[in-house]
Amino acid sequence: MLIPENVLFAESHEYVRVENGIATIGLSDYAQQQLGDITYIELPAEGDTVSKGSSVGVIEAVKAASDLYSPISGEIVEINSELESAPELVNQDCYGQGWILKIKISEESELSGLMDNQAYKKHVE
Repeated sequence: MLIPENVLFAESHEYVRVENGIATIGLSDYAQQQLGDITYIELPAEGDTVSKGSSVGVIEAVKAASDLYSPISGEIVEINSELESAPELVNQDCYGQGWILKIKISEESELSGLMDNQAYKKHVE
């Protein structure tokens, strides 16, 4: 199971990688393994404003379907439209090409409520 050092994690298994006030959000390696082969992802619209903990889409896999939750509040500035035709990218490269959306952070303080890689490792053990 891959848990990189440069990302933060929500209890719901989404990860956050922050660069210049923009958070790249995706599904953790642990979560994609638990779901199995991902077959469909429903993405939100660019320009939507989301709140921490709100649903931002649905991910369907062979084993289950699950809501995707925003680990932080802000405005969706980009979605990974490649996932519409190739949802398996989340399985193949969840921290790279399989990212899900990007959010312009509105509440920087919410980042302190997320887990670092060591805390997340304990969370999934």
